[in-house]
Amino acid sequence: MRFLGAFILWIIIFLIAGAIFVWSGVYDVAADTQHWYVTKHLIGTARENSIELRTKGINVPNLDNAAMIKEGAEHYAEMCTGCHLAPGMDDSEIRHGLNPRPPNLTRFAPDPAEAFWVIKHGIKMTGMPAWGPTHDDQTIWAMVAYLQKQPKMGADEYRQLTADASQDVDEGMHMSTPGSSASASTPASSGTH
Repeated sequence: MRFLGAFILWIIIFLIAGAIFVWSGVYDVAADTQHWYVTKHLIGTARENSIELRTKGINVPNLDNAAMIKEGAEHYAEMCTGCHLAPGMDDSEIRHGLNPRPPNLTRFAPDPAEAFWVIKHGIKMTGMPAWGPTHDDQTIWAMVAYLQKQPKMGADEYRQLTADASQDVDEGMHMSTPGSSASASTPASSGTH
């Protein structure tokens, strides 16, 4: 009984100290200052474990379709290059103002299920938006297909794939809202996402 009382007291002290810390404003939330090491580690661990849990059971479709890769490249060119770069890009202005800095997706191919989930749902407090509200699963899988090829792609090949990206977007290809006729024919991925 004595142990339980001490345990409850420590929980109350911890909660009060946490509340004082939050309300004091002492933690700097500015994007141009780094997180404390422990904060960065906790957020990173929470992010990785959260994504891993939510990608279990996602069925990855065949990502080798050339038309799918081209479509994904066009969407990537319009939506992603400012943060994640593209073949032939060394840097961008926006990357310097983001904390954490977005991964350079020209250097590695992300796990397809994880890439699908992140593109669809975004990640809180990182600047990564959720594209699921405005893009159907088929479009998101096309971006994932492109990401699998991008690290081995040169700038010329990328330019060829994305040459008509602006025209396609202007014709309405870019906005494929879930529930629209475009998403009705989408092969659904199963599992949690």
